[in-house]
Amino acid sequence: MLLRNDPAIWLKDFFIQAGLGYQSASFLSTVGLVFIVLFSSWLVNLIAKLIISKVVTRIVKRTTSDWDDIFLEQKVFTRLSHFAPALVIWFSAGWALKAYPVWMGVVHKMAYIYMVLVGTIVMNSFVEAWHKIYNTLPISQHRHIKGYVQLLKIFIVLVAVLIIISVIFRKDITSILAGLGAMAAVLILVFKDTLLGLVASIQLSVNKMLSVGDWITIPGRDVDGNVMDITLNTVKVQNFDKTIITIPTYSLVNESFQNWKGMEEAGVRRIRRAIFIDMRSIRFLDAQLKKRFSEFPLLKDFIEQSEKSITPSGIQTDPGSPFFNHNSLTNLGLFRYYVEMYLKNHPFIDPKETVILRHRDPVGNGLPLQVYVFTRNSSMTPYENIQSDIFEHILAIIGEFGLKVYQQPTGDDLLSLSDKKLNPE
Repeated sequence: MLLRNDPAIWLKDFFIQAGLGYQSASFLSTVGLVFIVLFSSWLVNLIAKLIISKVVTRIVKRTTSDWDDIFLEQKVFTRLSHFAPALVIWFSAGWALKAYPVWMGVVHKMAYIYMVLVGTIVMNSFVEAWHKIYNTLPISQHRHIKGYVQLLKIFIVLVAVLIIISVIFRKDITSILAGLGAMAAVLILVFKDTLLGLVASIQLSVNKMLSVGDWITIPGRDVDGNVMDITLNTVKVQNFDKTIITIPTYSLVNESFQNWKGMEEAGVRRIRRAIFIDMRSIRFLDAQLKKRFSEFPLLKDFIEQSEKSITPSGIQTDPGSPFFNHNSLTNLGLFRYYVEMYLKNHPFIDPKETVILRHRDPVGNGLPLQVYVFTRNSSMTPYENIQSDIFEHILAIIGEFGLKVYQQPTGDDLLSLSDKKLNPE
């Protein structure tokens, strides 16, 4: 009676009684058992998914923590359900295919490989979920670990591949690793970019050289924008013209790049731009200019103080003054004083930072007068507007000091000169 309760024997007896031969009855009973196992695995998979979608999801949604929501979002629980049918097939193969030991071995291998693949997918989902949890922490703003996460995923996949190879070819994993050791040079050549990217990612992370969201500039590669993503092999940057450029991670270590993060954190941004003064327009203050500027108390006091500080020999007694000169005050010196006071009182210039107007080396285009200040706003649009406002004011007021801005002659200038030669009056 115990034997009769075995479905395999019962099915075989049923087909024999139906008039089939022993071999045919044995084959059909095996097929029937296979269908029973397949149906059972499908039913178990359906029940497992139903439990996860109804029970687990409901429990996760009711908790106050966001971590389990991330695990649910990454389908960690859903992918675990794929183990259920594989386990049913694994344990039922010996019962359903005991008459065909070769096929039983094949099914066992396939079920084992399937479980290894499912385990790999689940582990990668688990790692990615923890990565998303890490990105919610404040430390993730300064230390990115995406490169390490990708490396861990690659390691998991490699281990899975080694296990699958060992199962298929019935080889021990240590012997497979020994064979791979002999191919180390080839592997290093194949995974050269990955290894270089790994070393570069470690250097970028440990030295805090780069983070997602940083504004970087690499002139040699036409990179000028915000970092969107940092992976093991590439860094994705969105330029300000909305184009997206990807560069190798190791190139940021081998080459120099400019990171504007310090400027953004400081809340100020430097203006360093020069206008070119026509050197022929630079002269000492004459009576006419002194009379003109005497209407402005600030400039009048500066002129008087400068004249008092000059000795009969023409040497200024205060060489520490930023407007120190050896003879008399020039229109350019007065202009520099005016612009410096203008900048120090500008509502969008930070007076706590450096405020300098300085000469650079004279060139063929005139004498460069450089403005070196810091704005209170580091955002692009306000910064450009402030800079434009300052230089528009400087260019508009410079003529009042008897100075001229150097400008190369245009076609109209040459045409007017030719007209004067043709029609002298």
